[in-house]
Amino acid sequence: MAIKSRTKNTKTDKALAPAPGTVRVACIQMASGPYVSANLSEAERLIEIAANQGAKLIALPEYFAIMGLKETDKVKVAEKEGTGPIQRFLSKIAKKHEVWIIGGSIPLASAIEGKVRNACLVFDDKGKQVARYDKIHLFGLNLGNEHYREEKTIEPGDKIVVVETPFGKIGLSICYDLRFPELYRAMGEVDIIVVPSAFTETTGKAHWELLMRARAIENLSYVMGPAQGGYHASGRETHGNSMIIDPWGVVLDRLPRGSGVVIASVNAGYQQSLRNSLPALSHRTI
Repeated sequence: MAIKSRTKNTKTDKALAPAPGTVRVACIQMASGPYVSANLSEAERLIEIAANQGAKLIALPEYFAIMGLKETDKVKVAEKEGTGPIQRFLSKIAKKHEVWIIGGSIPLASAIEGKVRNACLVFDDKGKQVARYDKIHLFGLNLGNEHYREEKTIEPGDKIVVVETPFGKIGLSICYDLRFPELYRAMGEVDIIVVPSAFTETTGKAHWELLMRARAIENLSYVMGPAQGGYHASGRETHGNSMIIDPWGVVLDRLPRGSGVVIASVNAGYQQSLRNSLPALSHRTI
């Protein structure tokens, strides 16, 4: 299957119905800024494009609602679970388009002053929140002029989350989690792995695609990677290259940079045939 690359997707026509046994899924790519309302407007525009192309499961990137001027900006807009403009937006948009929304990640209130939980929320097609995953592995980098210490503003989660959906079992993770294969093994046999991300350009160009394809191959799972991609008001540059990968490690669709939609079909029958032909998951001894 050919790899498609493009800089921006503006197609809004209704897609043809997928073949029996398949479902259309989409990743949203953004270059979010410091203003929540503007980011939600952009997310709404892109979700509508994806829904109009037939996507029934749509995933947003990490911190789609805010990429602040300072790391502490997200603490100021943190919401309590179940209330707040970001969560209301996710519920409303899922219900409006009758799609499942994976809300990338948003800052939720922490019990620790000055910190947030970096949380991925899942809403069903009725607008009901059905799952929450709090990022477990916190990013740290000390490389040249780049320095990141997420533990300064984020309280880590401690629970692995797999959610049952009409599209199969979905394992939730966020960005830096991608470097820890034991997390995905602990999920069991999931059908789709989702990795909302904001990889830096430095680490992304070196490792993003390699890690994404590795997680797909070793778990014989579809992998969805909605990402931040571009320059942000803080001066940070994120890698982008949002992609959807099949269980054989083939990149079905990608978007190198800028705002847009990545879309592909998930085929449960094809996935099962691969697992039957190469039963590596049942060959595990440790």
